Amino acid sequence: MKIKYCLFAVFLCLALHSCVVMSPKKYKALVADRDSLSKRTNALEDTVAKLRADTMRLHRELKDLQDAYNALNANYNALNDKYSSLNSNFNASSSKVNTLSSDLKKREARLKEVEDALHKRDEATSALKDKLQQALLGFQQSGLTVDIRNGKVYVSLADKLLFPSGSIVIDANGKKALEQLAIVLNKETDINIAVEGHTDDKKVINLGQIKDNWDLSVLRATSVCRYLTEVEKVDPHRLTATGKSEFQPIDPANTTEARTRNRRIEIVLTPKLDELYNLIKQ
Repeated sequence: MKIKYCLFAVFLCLALHSCVVMSPKKYKALVADRDSLSKRTNALEDTVAKLRADTMRLHRELKDLQDAYNALNANYNALNDKYSSLNSNFNASSSKVNTLSSDLKKREARLKEVEDALHKRDEATSALKDKLQQALLGFQQSGLTVDIRNGKVYVSLADKLLFPSGSIVIDANGKKALEQLAIVLNKETDINIAVEGHTDDKKVINLGQIKDNWDLSVLRATSVCRYLTEVEKVDPHRLTATGKSEFQPIDPANTTEARTRNRRIEIVLTPKLDELYNLIKQ
C-alpha cells in the first residue's frame, strides 16, 4: 500500500506542475493511468508476497533437507565406523582361520603318521603272536597261552610248566618251552622282553632263603631271564625281570583253580616303537 500511495503522490505532483487547469479528458486519462498503475502495484505486491512466502517455504525445506542430510551423514559415519570395525574383525578372524587351518593340516598329517606307525605295530604284534603260537604249539596243552593285550604279546606259562612246586629252578620241560621261545626271540631282534613272575595268595612256608611271595615271583622271573641269556643267548639288554607277587591275579576267585591260573610266568613282548615315540613327542 505504501508503494501505491507514493506513486499516486508523484503522479499528482507532476500533473499539478504541468498545468494548473486540466481538461476533463486529460483528467479521465490520468485517473485511468492511476487505476492501471494501482492494479499493477497490487499485482506486484501480490507477487512480492508470494515470493516471500516461497522464500520462507524454501528456507524451511532447505533446513529440513539440511537436517536430513546431517542425520544421513551421521548414520553414514556410524556405519562406516562399524564397517571398519567389522572389516578389522573379519581380517583378524580370517587370519586366525588360516592359522588354525594350517595347524589342522599339520596335525592331520602327524595323526596320519602316528596311525600308520600304530598300524605297523599292530601288524608286527599280530605276526609275532602267530610265530610264537606255531613255535610253542606243543606246550599249549600244558598251561601255555599266547595272546595280545594293549598292543603287546603276552606269553603266559603256568608255573607247573617251568618249576617244581615252591622251586625257582627250571625243570626239563620248562627248558624245552623256553628253548622254542628263544628261537623266535633271537630272530625277532626288534622286540623288548619283560619277564614277570606271579604267585597266588597263599603264603610261602619253609622255603629257606625265599621269605615271601615277593621273593618267589622275583626269583622265578630272574631264573627265566638267566636261562634265556646264558643258555639260549638272548641279548640281555633286551630283558627286564620283575616280580608282581600275588597282586595282579588273572582270576580273583578264592578257589584252587583260580590259584593255579594265577601262579605263572608272563613274558611280555613289545615291538620297539622308536619311530612312534618320536612322533608322539613332536
